[in-house]
Amino acid sequence: MTSDPAKAAPMAELTIRGVILGALITLLFTAANVYLGLKIGLTFATSIPAAVISMAILRLFATGTILENNIVQTIASAAGTLSAIIFVLPGLVIIGWWQGFPYWLSACTIALGGILGVMYSVPLRRALVTGSDLPYPEGVAAAEVLKVGAGSREGLEENRRGLAAIVMSALAAAGFSIVAKTRLIAEEAGTFFKFGAGATSVSTSFSMALIGVGHLVGLSVGAAMFVGLLISWAGIVPWLTMPLPAGADLADVVGATFRTKARFIGAGTIGIAAIWTLLKILGPIVGGIRSALAANRMRKGGNAGLLELTERDLPIGIVGGTILASLIPIGILLWIFAQGGPIAANPVPVIVLTLAYVLVAGIVIASVCGYMAGLIGASNSPISGVGILAVLGASLILAAIYGSGGDPGRTQALIAYALFVTAIVFGIATISNDNLQDLKTGQLVGATPWKQQVALVLGVIFGSLVIPPILDLLNSAFGFAGAPGAKASALPAPQAALISALAKGVLGGDLDWGLIGIGALIGAVVVAIDELLGRTGKLRLPPLAVGMGIYLPMALTLLIPVGALIGHFYNRWAMRQANPDFAERMGVLMATGFIVGESLFGVAFAAIVAATNSDAPLALVAEHHWAAPLAVAIFVGVIAALYGRLRRWAGSPLG
Repeated sequence: MTSDPAKAAPMAELTIRGVILGALITLLFTAANVYLGLKIGLTFATSIPAAVISMAILRLFATGTILENNIVQTIASAAGTLSAIIFVLPGLVIIGWWQGFPYWLSACTIALGGILGVMYSVPLRRALVTGSDLPYPEGVAAAEVLKVGAGSREGLEENRRGLAAIVMSALAAAGFSIVAKTRLIAEEAGTFFKFGAGATSVSTSFSMALIGVGHLVGLSVGAAMFVGLLISWAGIVPWLTMPLPAGADLADVVGATFRTKARFIGAGTIGIAAIWTLLKILGPIVGGIRSALAANRMRKGGNAGLLELTERDLPIGIVGGTILASLIPIGILLWIFAQGGPIAANPVPVIVLTLAYVLVAGIVIASVCGYMAGLIGASNSPISGVGILAVLGASLILAAIYGSGGDPGRTQALIAYALFVTAIVFGIATISNDNLQDLKTGQLVGATPWKQQVALVLGVIFGSLVIPPILDLLNSAFGFAGAPGAKASALPAPQAALISALAKGVLGGDLDWGLIGIGALIGAVVVAIDELLGRTGKLRLPPLAVGMGIYLPMALTLLIPVGALIGHFYNRWAMRQANPDFAERMGVLMATGFIVGESLFGVAFAAIVAATNSDAPLALVAEHHWAAPLAVAIFVGVIAALYGRLRRWAGSPLG
């Protein structure tokens, strides 16, 4: 006798009801992720909250099943993850090539890259999911949530408490953000000061979303980001600001040094971390693909019936055909985009070379991102690092053909083309970063892989339809830092700004490779330390997180290590409870609520700004010196009260 769901009576799985529900949840989480990514350069995994919401709704129907819930979270998580395309696409506005986001051009670009990501990840499933011992933390957690929710009355009670935790923390985060927008309390605080012969800064934002991010990424990533923060603000910035000009404004000097120099060192660190990851996983991926091809030969030999239901992927012919067929619309998009620039004079050879680059870079990126998602979760895998490598590759190809420097208009057109190509490749990265995590969840609950893969394509389509108007809304309300005419309240869009700057540097001929080299050296040292820690079984030091700590402003990173520390102590408490897995999951759900609440308010606030044409439509008072102390007291008090309440919920028996 077996309890394997795949061997039981057929269950409803890929249903119209599930697809519609997944599409609705997509709107919620994609909006939140777009705002969060543009503000702090990080997005959050949406599988677990999507699963909880799906279970709560499908419980109202007698025919709801665990496999249908899995399809809903698959659609929603694919679309939510696709929102990481905002790490590239706003770059076209930042460089002044676009003023907004042309709907169909943007949507088709996002959709085609995402569909390629789904197809590339299909043959990797055996290599990195069924044929490996990668932990897939978020995929396993989502599967556990689905299993408990499909169980007895205890699962129903866990559902109720889980939703209560998300709602409680989301309302608290949104409420704090609303009060901060009135200026009764501060949104962030910081100070600039001399440090040795140079200068630096200490700053933080009062963001519950950052506490939630820290809780989710864990102590190793939080510690690594803190190390990167120290390297940047206690080392690089003071060094690069020496000697201080007489009578210099410290804020201007430190800000300019960080934006124009320190972040390129962070880029070098991120790039070397991504390359190291690829080198580590080439062997396992090649071996896994060989086994997948062997299974396909068995299917062609008439032995498909011997394959378990949970081993049936989309046929490799459909996968290969879709990849090849997608090159036609991608080529058309590239031709449309190239109009008005030097490529339009002789587009065919450049577009053919670009398509070859998309194919090859896509394979590499799908492998790297899939492996890293399995190792440390989709939230933490090297999306930024592979984006940096992708834009450098595209820019270097164009520089080899057209040279660098010269006419500014011609250079701008080439930079824009490089960013557009990177956006397509980045779509592959974002989706392959998520797909294997979802397929791991499916494996654990007995889902049919090909149905999940269809759901992933649907999620990509839904996400690509939603993202452009959200980007337009945020662009009209805030704008992006570095773009022509950007407001003081412009969203930092950190990765988009960095990737744009790299393309400008390569094609403009003024990229300071020395700074990137310093970053690469730091990355090599961190890689060595991380490997040594791994062999000794100690706390790891993920090189990519160190690079992000160097690159991101302190105001957007300081609370992430704090959140990681809070999450660490909470999880230690959870392990001592009668039901430790449930207690730990409750922490994950509340941390997710922090992110969702603040992010969704951010999107709503953007709509208010756009409607009122005011940067501070909710302001009730002028800025005052009590704002920061009040913010600290309220912020700490609310976080402490919420975790205290959570411990009571998570520690009491499930009835």
